[in-house]
Order: sequence, then C-alpha cells, then structure tokens
Amino acid sequence: MFQPEIAPLGSLWLSALVGLLPLLTIFVLLGWLRWKAHAAGLVALLVALLVAIFAFKMPAGLALLAATEGATFGIFPITWIVLCAVWLYEITVVSGRFEDLRGTFNLISDDPRILAVLIAFCFGGLLEALAGFGAPVAITGVMLMAVGFPPLRAATTVLLANTAPVAFGAIAIPIITAGNLTGIDYHSIGAYVGHQTPVMAWAVPLLLVLVADGVRGLKETWPVLLAVGLSFAVLQWISSTWISVELTDVIASLGALAVGVLALRVFKPKGTEAAKERLLATREAETAAGYVSTLDLSHHEAVVRRPDRKAIGMALFPYLLVIVVFTIAKLVPVASTFLASTDLKIQWPGLYGNVLNAAGKPNSSTIYNFQWLSSPGTLLLLSGIVVALVYRVPMLEAAKTFGRMVHKLRWTFLTIASVLALAYVMNLSGQTITVGTWIASVGAIFAFLSPTLGWIGTAVTGSDTSANALFATLQQTAATNAGIDPTLLVAANTSGGVVGKMISPQNLAIAATAVGLVGKESDIFRTAIRWSLGLLLVLCILVGLQSTPVLSWMLP
Repeated sequence: MFQPEIAPLGSLWLSALVGLLPLLTIFVLLGWLRWKAHAAGLVALLVALLVAIFAFKMPAGLALLAATEGATFGIFPITWIVLCAVWLYEITVVSGRFEDLRGTFNLISDDPRILAVLIAFCFGGLLEALAGFGAPVAITGVMLMAVGFPPLRAATTVLLANTAPVAFGAIAIPIITAGNLTGIDYHSIGAYVGHQTPVMAWAVPLLLVLVADGVRGLKETWPVLLAVGLSFAVLQWISSTWISVELTDVIASLGALAVGVLALRVFKPKGTEAAKERLLATREAETAAGYVSTLDLSHHEAVVRRPDRKAIGMALFPYLLVIVVFTIAKLVPVASTFLASTDLKIQWPGLYGNVLNAAGKPNSSTIYNFQWLSSPGTLLLLSGIVVALVYRVPMLEAAKTFGRMVHKLRWTFLTIASVLALAYVMNLSGQTITVGTWIASVGAIFAFLSPTLGWIGTAVTGSDTSANALFATLQQTAATNAGIDPTLLVAANTSGGVVGKMISPQNLAIAATAVGLVGKESDIFRTAIRWSLGLLLVLCILVGLQSTPVLSWMLP
C-alpha cells in the first residue's frame, strides 16, 4: 500500500524540481532536440517511472500498473475519439461529398483567412462544446487543409483556435468536475471563468489570422474578426453568468458564427486572391522544408464547384448529424442517463486500494471508466455508419477505410498512450501534487501564478478536466491560506488549462495526424509554445489583478 508524500526528499523545492523532470524531458526532447512525439513520450515515461520509484518511493509494481492504466485510458477513449473523427472525415472523402463541403464554405466566403476563423474557431468551438477530447482539432484540421491551408500552418491554427472554448468544453465538464471536488457551486466557478476567458477569447480570431497570413492579412480582415471575437466573448460572459454554464460554448459558438456571416454582408475582406497566392507559396515552402502531408488531397478539384441546395444539405449532413447526436446524448436527460448507465467502472487490478490519496482513502483515479457506448468516439462511430449509409458507401469499403486509419494512426496511438501513462505515474506517485504545492507556497503572490498550475496539468494530461481533478482542491486550500477568494483561484486553474492544451503532446499528436504530419509534432510544438506562454502571461496578470481592488470589480 502506498500513500504519496508531499516532500519525499525532505525538501519541498527539491522534491518539486525532481518531480518536474518528466515534463522537462518531454519539452526538451520535443522543443529542442525535435524528437518524434512517440519517442519523446516513451523516454519521458521512463523518467517518470524512475522518479516515482527512486525519489517518491512508489513500489515499482504499483508504478508500472499506474502506467498501464494511463496507457489504456490513452487508447480508450482518447485515441478512439481521434480514430472515429478522422474516419468520419474519410467517409466524406471516399463518397466524393467533401468537395461539396468545400464549395459550401466558399458560398459563405472565398477568403481562406475568414474560413479559418469560421471553421477552426466557430465550428471547432461548437465541437468542443459538445464532444471535446481532441475531436475539434481532428475534424477542423482536415477541413482547413481542404480550403487551401499548408499542413504546418493548419495544425498551428487549429491548436490556437482550440483554446477559448476549452473551459466550457464537453458541456462544461472541467468546471463541473472542479465544483464536485471543492464543494463550491459549479455555477459560481463557471461565472468566474466566464469573467476570465472572454478577455482572451475576443482576440483569438485576430491571432488566428496573424498566424495564417501575418500583419497584412490582419489589416485586410480585422472588422469581421473583431465582430466574431467580441460576439463570442460577450456571449460567453453572458451565458456563463446568467443563462447556462453547460451551454456557454454552444451559445457563444453559434452566436459568433451567425455574427460572422452577417458581418460578411457588410464588410468584404480585401486581398483575398493575394492571400490565396501567399498560402500557396507557404505550402510550397513547407514542402521544400520537408513538411509534406500524407493526406490524399488529389481528389480536390483545382476549381471549387458551386453546389446546389441538395448538395449543400448532403455536404453539411455529417456535421449536423454530429451536432444532433451529441446534443441529444449530452442535453436530453433520458439519453444522457441511459448512456451513463452503460459505463463500466473497473477497479484497476492490483492498483485499486493500494494507492491512497492525501486523506488516506483509495485514490479514485485507480478506477477506470470504460465508456464503451457513451464515449464521444463511439457516438462518432455511430454517426459515421449513418453517414456511410446515407452516402451509399458500401460497408466493406467503409470497413477498409477504418482499417487504413488504424494503420495510419499507429504512432499517434503510441504517443497518446505513453503520455497518458506518464500522467498517471506522475499523478499517482505524488509528483504532480508536489509540484503544485511548491508553486502554491509563495503566499499572496500565488494569485498571479495560479493559472500556471492549470497550464501544467493540461499540458501533461491533455485535459482541462484532468487538470482540475489534480489541482482544484489545492487551489482552494492555497487561496484560503493566503486570504484569497477560493472560487477565483479554482476558476483560474480552469482558465490556465485552456492555454495549456495547445502544447499537450496528446493534442500535438492529434493535430499532426489531422493534417498528415505524423512525426513532425516537435515542429508544431515549437510554434505553439510561444502562443501558449504569451496567453498564459495574460491570464496570470488578469487573475493576479482580479485578486486585488484593481480588477476585483470584474468578478460576479
């Protein structure tokens, strides 16, 4: 039986620095040495095991069992979601209908920069609201490729877009988790988060175009971008405070999409053709530098055809179906209750009951939840089967396509499995909580640093929900000890996780797979880390000032 110690090496700061070694390993291997993500993940996992066993005194058998549970969680449900999302896209390709989707988006705007915002930010936000767990990145990544984006730029764009909606993703499950763990009403936490993330969210469309086409593109499109960003931010603020925490991203994403379409009737972006030529030149430069997508884009026509009403309906059908299916599964009580009842709670053999939490009780993380039916991946699979039937794709062809995707994603599977194994070893051995306690020991100034914990937790696990599971109660305790509003810091943990997701090895692997750049995760990381750290700094300053009279008036 094992119960983690906060300072197993006698000194809290020394224990924390040693506990950071697995994270430092994966960041150095990805960002500096440019290793492939699966290799970096495996080496970092080995470091985490060694630290757990020799520094944190976790029995070797329990450490290895923690790794197996984490790897299993990485395969199902995480990679299962990615696999089924990519397969759904491939069904639209083999049916020939994806070209109509491209034409449908062109009816809204033929400007690729505007399409990037509507697809990655608005539509991706809606997917995050309903599904989460990597599905938005997997689906919108291939969609940006289809409208002309080079693969590396498409990956960076979708990762940056998948920030603002994360806190309220999957029907606000990160916030609900924080409420359950701390005993704070999750509506209050959601309202606080809704007074933090919008400060960043309004600027995300502007940043997307800055990534896609530089300052010139920003000057030529800013009125539409500002309309979309501000409408998303305002609706996120209003919904989280007064309407519904669970539906915040649904309302904000749909509202921003509607405002974007209306804004395009008033303002026509300038320099569209020149922007297309610059994207083409960027694609050629990326190809010359070795960023060659493995996606088969040969089926895309050089000239986008103009679809009729029937073709538009058929092109949008898969995505409308996904929205309907997830809305029913998440928001209709009868359906959500039934799906939850099919989950199988498995006490991990040899691990459950032998790893205790700080209260001396069996750690709940040692119970594996097998969501064979309620998983977003299974819902995407069922949606894909319906799409194949409607598109009249033979089931044998659909099955062969699925098999090709399994083979194509094999390194992604290994990456995500190794990273989740690392996360479970760090969490169950006490490494993560030691790092968090060390950061929280700075006193009142901790308010400025509190988003960093959420950032670290999400960077490790790829999930804002997991980051809250790790640090929400720690944030609450640290706030109480420092005389700071506990709800503020619990919300800050959630908001910090929002900008940590884009550099999570799990999400990097998903983005690389989506755009056909498997093995280039380190290059995507090097681009994304700058944006992640910049946005984290903004959140740290915001939360720090919200803990003082300077900006405390912002809070509900």
